[in-house]
Amino acid sequence: MLGWRRVASAISAGCVRRLSMAKSKFEYVRDFEADDTCLPNCWIVVRLDGRNFHRFSEQHEFKKPNDDRALNLMTKCAQTVMQELEDITIAYGQSDEYSFVFKKKSRWFKRRASKFMTHVVSQFASSYVFYWKDYFKDQQLLYPPGFDGRIVLYPSNQNLKDYLSWRQADCHINNLYNTVFWMLVQRSGLTPVQAQDRLQGTLAGDKNEILFSEFNINYNNEPLMYRKGTVLIWQKINEVMTKKIKLPKETEEKEVEVTRTRTKVVPLHCDIIGDQFWEEYPEILAEDS
Repeated sequence: MLGWRRVASAISAGCVRRLSMAKSKFEYVRDFEADDTCLPNCWIVVRLDGRNFHRFSEQHEFKKPNDDRALNLMTKCAQTVMQELEDITIAYGQSDEYSFVFKKKSRWFKRRASKFMTHVVSQFASSYVFYWKDYFKDQQLLYPPGFDGRIVLYPSNQNLKDYLSWRQADCHINNLYNTVFWMLVQRSGLTPVQAQDRLQGTLAGDKNEILFSEFNINYNNEPLMYRKGTVLIWQKINEVMTKKIKLPKETEEKEVEVTRTRTKVVPLHCDIIGDQFWEEYPEILAEDS
């Protein structure tokens, strides 16, 4: 009995020595790490943007003013981010940017800003390369795309709604300009400089008039994905799948249809500036979210 106690004591002492040995004189460098904990009870928004995507889109022959392949690839990457990372309640994207909103009470990675930003950007960028071939089947990826990110905290629900409204308003302004600009270049034969000069100082009404009178385009009939961007939310979806089961008193398996409810990331192309969206999906801003 005493022998076992000596062995146990020796093992315990060895563990203590190993723990103390694990610390070295170099550990002081950890004191230089900045405390980047996000303030509590605030919405954490991570917004990423494509780095030098004007050049990237030209090199990869994106269609102007909008390329469905590129927009859908961005949305696929954003869906992957939401599915892989925790606590994202809503995301909004347009052009080469996406914003991801983490829950106010999220404790993911102890709310460290660097963890939020690096995980979102790295997951998005790797997904962009991974899924490229699914959307640009005949277009080779010539070089790796780059994305940068930033974090902003919003203390109130209204602040968050105003932020997302700002990004959607930006989508409308940019898309209206780009639609007119590329019509002038592609169909009127103007150079980019001439088209830019033509549009200088014009208001939204002027641009709409150019589209309608010169190109017979009603801007309001353009696809919602172009005009409103893409909203990603969680929704319960009923999926019907085929399953093989063996029924009682049957000798062979039979295929039957089974309905299962799953929570998936669903893309919407709708207005988020007005109240209707938020009234329809109150769970996004719920206190326990």
